[in-house]
Amino acid sequence: MMTQTDERYKSDARYKMVEKTMKKLNYDRSALIETLHTAQETFGYLENETLKFVARRLKLPYSKVYGVATFYHFFRLKPKGKHTVVVCMGTACYIKGADKILAKMEEKFGIKAGETTKDNLLSLLSARCVGSCSLAPIAIYDNKPIGNLELEQSINEAKELLND
Repeated sequence: MMTQTDERYKSDARYKMVEKTMKKLNYDRSALIETLHTAQETFGYLENETLKFVARRLKLPYSKVYGVATFYHFFRLKPKGKHTVVVCMGTACYIKGADKILAKMEEKFGIKAGETTKDNLLSLLSARCVGSCSLAPIAIYDNKPIGNLELEQSINEAKELLND
């Protein structure tokens, strides 16, 4: 008996793409990371239903699939926002107030680092170090680094992204 979920897998072309990757790799359990990469590229992020699908097809426990997806930082369990701000939290940036910049952004946009606004317009992230210590504090706004940031400037730069 086919369930509604099974029907969804068969009718959604995205699941067929993930299935194709698993088939190419002979449904080998060691293909988990590559399969998760394909799933994330295809869906944009790894939702619970997708993780369950991968677990079932690779004959792995869901806990193993979920564990791998949450262990590696390049996997996302939530959709990414249209715009992204990454605040560097390296030593030089932290000393020059990056923690205050991050806290102000969290307060202003109502999200914590690693989250996306409810309207999916902004993802706020933190990084251990972006390698631009001479520009501390620095944040990256949609791949555009802006250094020597001041508190109000950091918010204004993020607002500009949202007004585009």
